Amino acid sequence: MKTHNGTVVIRNGQLIDGNGGPPVPNAIVVAVDGRITWAGPAAAAPPVPPDATVIDAAGGSILPGLVEAHFHPTYFNVAALEDLDIKYPVEYVTLLAAANARLALECGYTSARSGGSLFNIDVWLKQAIENDICSGPRLAASGREICGVGGLMDWNPDFRRIGMDGLVLLINGPTEARAAVRKLVKDGVEWVKTYPTGDAAAPDTNDHHTLCMTFEEMHAVVATAHNHGLKVTGHCRATEGIRNALKAGYDAVEHGTFMDQECLDLLLARNVPCVPALYFEYASIQRGPEFGMSQRVIDGHQETLDGGAESARMILKAGGCLGMGGDYGFAWNPHGDYARELTFFVKYVGFSPLEVLTCATKNGAKLLGRSHEIGTVEPGKLADLLVVPGDPLQDITVLERRHDFIAVVQGGLVRAGTAKNQ
Repeated sequence: MKTHNGTVVIRNGQLIDGNGGPPVPNAIVVAVDGRITWAGPAAAAPPVPPDATVIDAAGGSILPGLVEAHFHPTYFNVAALEDLDIKYPVEYVTLLAAANARLALECGYTSARSGGSLFNIDVWLKQAIENDICSGPRLAASGREICGVGGLMDWNPDFRRIGMDGLVLLINGPTEARAAVRKLVKDGVEWVKTYPTGDAAAPDTNDHHTLCMTFEEMHAVVATAHNHGLKVTGHCRATEGIRNALKAGYDAVEHGTFMDQECLDLLLARNVPCVPALYFEYASIQRGPEFGMSQRVIDGHQETLDGGAESARMILKAGGCLGMGGDYGFAWNPHGDYARELTFFVKYVGFSPLEVLTCATKNGAKLLGRSHEIGTVEPGKLADLLVVPGDPLQDITVLERRHDFIAVVQGGLVRAGTAKNQ
């Protein structure tokens, strides 16, 4: 990915560096050849060359680029299970994924971790972004997902004889679990996404308390993935599914909805990150009726929302690692609304804005395994930055208003924002 050649200076704003400490007023950030060389008070900043590119924060805030930790680039206007796998051909889905990646970057998300992708498109989307063919977040790819036969993602009845060839690899037993991982290995994924449990969306077959994979299958996935240097995560709502995932050696947990004390202890013992992804539940409750969602499904989402919020509070209070991201790409939870996750965690879950921003930056970088490069504004790291008007510590909703952003900076280059046209 290209980086800026020369010096970039961002001044006249407070610095929220991502480490969780208080903001630095009247700060300056300096980057040389795409990497940060100074971040701190303007009064102590070193001199900069006269030909430096200057970005005026206009009294606003300078913070690390955000990390979308549960990104589905190939989801688009999903309103029914059929939309996940058979609605569009691979050619069109590829174009949609590129458009979604560009939108995520424009929304201030300079990095993202895929939570599953049709046709392994995220593998190639990552390559396209890295090679400057299209713009988007620095991406960690997970490709097609793994689910047990008859599980949550195996919704297509056999009489249709069309399988689930785009989105999921269906398995029966540890042998097939190992084979599924090996298919992903040769296609170049970094994360293996699985479905240990069901969801409120499927109350008749695989609800949010149902298991969709056995422990033996999950352990086989982990052993095979780790042998090849890959990480494993999973859609985990049911308590037993969370427990199985952590005992099997999962590297992250998606949702972690119904967590008990044993699960929390297991999570903390290995410092396993969790991405709650709660705004999707809220959006399903609020907008579900207009999309024909039954009251039974909505009630399930309410239970999931309440359980997930409490689990997130437990993890935060215990000092665990939480990332921010969600299932965007559904009709009632579209791409571009990513920062509503952050607002929701402040207004509904009860996190402080500073806690949420730390989860969305520093913790997100940890999830990607790139803490040494991104996630905080410190010398030596890539100049992936977001400059916004106002103060997100006072009003987190400023991060929802992408059209007002001053600059989205990636490797020192202004990729979006009003400063791009100056």
